[in-house]
Amino acid sequence: MYLLNLLLQIIPNEEELRFLGIKLINSEDYIELITRFTLNLGVIILIVVGLYAKTSKRKDFYFTYIAISIVIFLLCFLLESVKIELGFALGLFAIFGIIRYRTDAIPIKEMTYLFVVIAVSVINALANKKISYAELITTNLLVVIGLYILEKILNLKQEISYRVIYEKIENVQAGKEEILLADLKERTGIDIKHFEIERIDFLRDVAYIYIFFDIYGKNKNDAK
Repeated sequence: MYLLNLLLQIIPNEEELRFLGIKLINSEDYIELITRFTLNLGVIILIVVGLYAKTSKRKDFYFTYIAISIVIFLLCFLLESVKIELGFALGLFAIFGIIRYRTDAIPIKEMTYLFVVIAVSVINALANKKISYAELITTNLLVVIGLYILEKILNLKQEISYRVIYEKIENVQAGKEEILLADLKERTGIDIKHFEIERIDFLRDVAYIYIFFDIYGKNKNDAK
């Protein structure tokens, strides 16, 4: 007991540990930062690696999602200490909605996961003292469970379409849909689910056709 009292006298109080008028450490806020950061990172890794990665071949997004989550969480958590407006958090979604990574087109599913990653990070960072950790953990679990249901149980497929110019005009006639579909599959090597004829150019003897297939499905050559 004597040694403890001696240490307390030697070690300066937190209020006295300042550099240029700023506290060197605030134990309560520091512990909260580590706790929430660990929770957020764990949930994001579960979403990205456990759910998204299982149905996606776009490995380039793994780094993007985790990096954005870390930056957004730290940004919101640190600025929350100075009582930022809710509009700041909503503004983050507007920024990404406008930018949309103009260097490359992002499929709808990837954009949805990006929105989820940002939303989860903002929730974990800005949840105030009135929200218990039990409520915060439950909220994160509900997001994960919802995504799991959509990905695994409902087994939703994401389709993409290509526009092709088809020159065998005789196969575009009514009643030859199966022949046309089989020929498109054979020539493209893609497991086409369905197609739509946009227009037929009789002057050039070609048809403009949209083919639809699962974006993450195997093509015919892979299936063999």
